[in-house]
Amino acid sequence: MKQELKSKETQDLIINTSFELFYEKGYNATSIPDIMKETSLSKGAFYHHFKNKHEIGTKVIEVIIRKRIKEGFINPLTNNDGNIPELLKYVFTNRIKNYSDREKALGCPANNLVGEIGYTDQDFRVILKDLFEEWRSELINTIDIGKKRGEIKQEINSSATAISLICAFEGVRGVRKVYDDDDIFDEFLESMGLFINSLTA
Repeated sequence: MKQELKSKETQDLIINTSFELFYEKGYNATSIPDIMKETSLSKGAFYHHFKNKHEIGTKVIEVIIRKRIKEGFINPLTNNDGNIPELLKYVFTNRIKNYSDREKALGCPANNLVGEIGYTDQDFRVILKDLFEEWRSELINTIDIGKKRGEIKQEINSSATAISLICAFEGVRGVRKVYDDDDIFDEFLESMGLFINSLTA
């Protein structure tokens, strides 16, 4: 049992360290020697857990990036007892208000991977697409609930609205990196509020 626990701890160390390096430097610019150096693991210990960087990248998406999107954007939508437009405003504005300076500067980890390797690496593309589709599906369901309650206009296209919300949010994370200016977020928050208000019945 102790050996299994130690093995799990080592795997977690590699995955968490790799995520931080990918986030700071980018996936392509991060090497296995970089990861070994940051984890202080020997070559043998490292390769006992992962055979290559691609395998680590897959785990980073499945374990860390998926958790971030689930906890930040998908799970809150399931708490839909209150007003749906207000819930959408909360999900798409509250997280931005609480980003650290580092998160503002580095942008969205999922979006960074999409921009860097989302198309060229088929395995990563499929995993990332499934993650975004899970987010989109939960949004569609939430919007449909709002329509049934009479809180959102019946003529609203739920699927188109869901992808618009995701693209707007992911897009502003990237634009903020370029401008390095919080005014970009302030303007986004204002426009997002106006957009969601336009959906309200």
